[in-house]
Amino acid sequence: MESVRKGLRSGDIVKDTYERLMCAECDETLKSENDPDEIGTVRICPECGREWKEVG
Repeated sequence: MESVRKGLRSGDIVKDTYERLMCAECDETLKSENDPDEIGTVRICPECGREWKEVG
């Protein structure tokens, strides 16, 4: 799992006109999954299941 920043730089993730994160492959808005035991948020594409970690 790579970070959201790396995904944006590599082109795996894009932002739409409202600054929402989208999977570049599926054109789906990423969903958030928060684990209370860990720092940060995991962003998941509901279509292909790829994951990115958002720290901060």
